[in-house]
Amino acid sequence: MLAGHSYGGSVISDAAAGDPDVKALVYIAAFAPEKGETPAELGEKFPGAALPSALDAVPFPLPGGGTGTDLFIEADKFHDVFAADVPRSVTDLAAATQRPVAESVFGEKPTKAAWKTIPSWNLIATEDRAITPDAQRFMADRADSHTVEVKASHAVTVSKPGAVTRLIEQAARATAH
Repeated sequence: MLAGHSYGGSVISDAAAGDPDVKALVYIAAFAPEKGETPAELGEKFPGAALPSALDAVPFPLPGGGTGTDLFIEADKFHDVFAADVPRSVTDLAAATQRPVAESVFGEKPTKAAWKTIPSWNLIATEDRAITPDAQRFMADRADSHTVEVKASHAVTVSKPGAVTRLIEQAARATAH
């Protein structure tokens, strides 16, 4: 079983395709793109996410030349945009210690969509301001996922760990051989 949060959903969708050992996919407030469909395209299809306007772009040198761009969530917007249901003491530390994401991941086109052949479970965070709940529902419906909705921010793994655990356990029980 593979579980992915946020962009990690794109990663597990591509990585699991064709792997007979993967019996379940679990998407936690995550992207589940179609082959060739980027996270950026999904965001444009379902506008309203607050995260894009809260990102600070920082260039970095690429090996062999050229420049890439890292994206950080602006510290003063981190709580409201990413983790509004997490105590500020926690989000202040998270904002100060966050790891960036390469801007390029939002334009990467997956070559496979494992959810077409592997059963999936999907946790939709109904208060998510990073990936809109409508986008999450669209992807879950399209994948025919076993779906649960949780009143939580994008940081659902922190604010509602029990709900995340229950969904992962449900997927594990359903696919145990």
